[in-house]
Amino acid sequence: QVQLVESGGGLVQSGGSLRLSCTTSKLSLEEYAVVWSRQETGKEREGISCINNRDDKTYYSDSVKGRFTISMDHAKNTVYLQMTGLKPEDTAINSCTTDILCAWTVITGQGVVVPSSQIGPWGQGTHVTVAS
Repeated sequence: QVQLVESGGGLVQSGGSLRLSCTTSKLSLEEYAVVWSRQETGKEREGISCINNRDDKTYYSDSVKGRFTISMDHAKNTVYLQMTGLKPEDTAINSCTTDILCAWTVITGQGVVVPSSQIGPWGQGTHVTVAS
């Protein structure tokens, strides 16, 4: 099982932007879905975005829809998460992993990206801190 490597986190002011990267040299991400999640200290992990690299379909949780954009650079074997309009509540450790297909469901009235058949472990993550 391959653990992906994340980078790009940092400290930004509210309203700012960051671009996170998720990559590996051990497999071709084109063959998988890639899921981004985040976890705040003391809280459960929350799926936020997913891309099916076979058809480039993308999925977003309601909490980030319209502000975050997921994409794949096939030449670099890297999945990006462009984060704009960042809010203090976006402060979290963001991680990625491989999956067979993206999945999205509704939990307590909110659309949420969820793993369907997670393949690898979550990466160690990259910290995003948004100051108010």
